[in-house]
Amino acid sequence: MKLILTQDVKGQGKKGELIDVSDGYARNYLLPKKLAKEANAKNMTELHNAEESKRIQDEKERAKATEIAAKLQGCVVKIARSGADDKMYGSVTSKEVGEALKEQFGIELDRRKLQMEQIKTYGSYEIPVKLYAEITGKVNVVIIK
Repeated sequence: MKLILTQDVKGQGKKGELIDVSDGYARNYLLPKKLAKEANAKNMTELHNAEESKRIQDEKERAKATEIAAKLQGCVVKIARSGADDKMYGSVTSKEVGEALKEQFGIELDRRKLQMEQIKTYGSYEIPVKLYAEITGKVNVVIIK
């Protein structure tokens, strides 16, 4: 019997997959527990529409990530900090870099996308930004007195 999974089922597949199982397993376990639904014409159409909308959403997110990566290419974020000699007081975190990027260039990034450790010394840094699955950008950060 052909079924469309509505939830992940261990040993069978993931949500949204089309599987072929025995009639007894389908009638006695998967269908009563609402883990799957029959693969009739209506449900197959819904499955294809859901896959298509997910693909379109992924394309939009990928395009947006590519656009942000291009904007980040020439950006140099300057953050001023007080300190003595070559040691600054405190450290610069991803949250502060994200806020400075928004203030200086109008680019809004989630701080979790910035792949950095705390910066504890003055200088210039190149911070990788994970925007999408295969799309990464780089932010140049300069910490000044």
